[in-house]
Amino acid sequence: MTERPEQLSLPFDDFVVVPHAKRIKRNRRVFCNRNLRLNGIAWVGFDMDYTLAVYDQAEMDNLSIRATIAKLISRGYPAFIANVPYPTEFPVRGLVIDKRFGHILKMDRYKQVHKAYHGLRELSKDEIRELYQSKKVLPATARYHWIDTLYALSEASCYAGLVDALENRRVPIDYARVFADIRESIDEAHRDGTILDTILSDLPRYVRRDDDLAPTLHKFRSAGKKLFLLTNSRWSYTDAMMNFLIGGAMSEYPTWRNFFDVVIVAATKPAFFQERRPLLERESDTLRPAAFPLERGRIYEGGNLQDLEQALAVGGDEVLYIGDHIYGDILRSKKESTWRTVMIMQELETEIFASESCTEDFAALQELEIARDQLEDELRFFQTQFRDVSRKSDQASADDKPRSSDFSKARLIVKQSLERVRGRLREVNAEADLLERRIDARFHPYWGSLLKEANETSLFGSQVDAYADLYTSRVSNFLAYSPLQFFRSPRDRMPHELGA
Repeated sequence: MTERPEQLSLPFDDFVVVPHAKRIKRNRRVFCNRNLRLNGIAWVGFDMDYTLAVYDQAEMDNLSIRATIAKLISRGYPAFIANVPYPTEFPVRGLVIDKRFGHILKMDRYKQVHKAYHGLRELSKDEIRELYQSKKVLPATARYHWIDTLYALSEASCYAGLVDALENRRVPIDYARVFADIRESIDEAHRDGTILDTILSDLPRYVRRDDDLAPTLHKFRSAGKKLFLLTNSRWSYTDAMMNFLIGGAMSEYPTWRNFFDVVIVAATKPAFFQERRPLLERESDTLRPAAFPLERGRIYEGGNLQDLEQALAVGGDEVLYIGDHIYGDILRSKKESTWRTVMIMQELETEIFASESCTEDFAALQELEIARDQLEDELRFFQTQFRDVSRKSDQASADDKPRSSDFSKARLIVKQSLERVRGRLREVNAEADLLERRIDARFHPYWGSLLKEANETSLFGSQVDAYADLYTSRVSNFLAYSPLQFFRSPRDRMPHELGA
């Protein structure tokens, strides 16, 4: 016989309730997908761009678009495209470019398309159904391109603006070629210094310096953790950017390099996690094969996951890597190693503010969903009644007129009840659609929530959920937490566990 467990009790009256004002604000919290104990982490690694360095997105998009359009015109595109509006507020991360038709799509976690635009024209539900819902969409194929970083948002703005402008002027357009030209132009603008040199010439314009960043790194170090920097940026750019971010921020650290035990630049992620590229050491302008063990204060380039793990001399699950690129930083490191991961999403603060502003609408939508379930139960009941009454009426003898007349009256009453329920159900569905559109508009005027789509997690949100152990809006949010914090994920529930 199984013994019953003892009833547990806690002296709840002895606990002090912390006033709400003293709690960490939601927009500055670290959120947990999978339990993670920071006291089990020996090394904390950081990406730089859009992770330690938080860019002003509007300024960056405008700079990238100007540089890209200039390159396109030099490639032979008509000069009028320089005066076309390219709405930087149009794209969000997680969109998919359909290069065959010139469409931009948003999918849920099941890769079903719910929203789509051709240029800046929203596709109708019928267009979406015909093109994407009646057949399987394979976003990993060459036909599609995923906009998965903040850096890539300008590509989507350029594409939407160009498709509109060229078609409005009846210029023949190859949708795949136009997108390839945009990608090549923006890459060229980065390689030749058009973009990076402009940023370095006016860092305060393009980068938001976070005064809490240096104390956050110091707090990790004070708890005995070692830090490494792993960035795709070249050394000259990295040195200037990091000096702007944390150089001279704290007297304990003579230079920014003193915050880190290992610095690796030009890492070429995601190849860093997949290939065995050699790790090199930089000495002024000279590169030579790196010698192990790696030394603090030296600058390394390239490299690969295996060599870095050997140099860190700890198990993979003792490494926490913080980055912004869902594929290059988070997914690949998670798939190729046992590193723990943190996803940085600048947009998260806006998402949280939008969600909090929709509290009443979410509650109303929940009530409508309950009403819909009840109406659908009524609908099934009356449909069964209608079938039964109709069958009995058909079976009634023609000579049994009173009985047949009773069945006819009963069928009419049930039919009226059916129409009443169906009408009410249409009203509930229409009201729910209006609420959902209003909620979407509070998150983003074109695409709604970054992390959700309809009742599902968005494709982008599903990857954050699957590959990021933690996620937050900025690195300095860790300053509010103990470096030994135990982050606990919320209890996950399946549909059958929700409600009655």
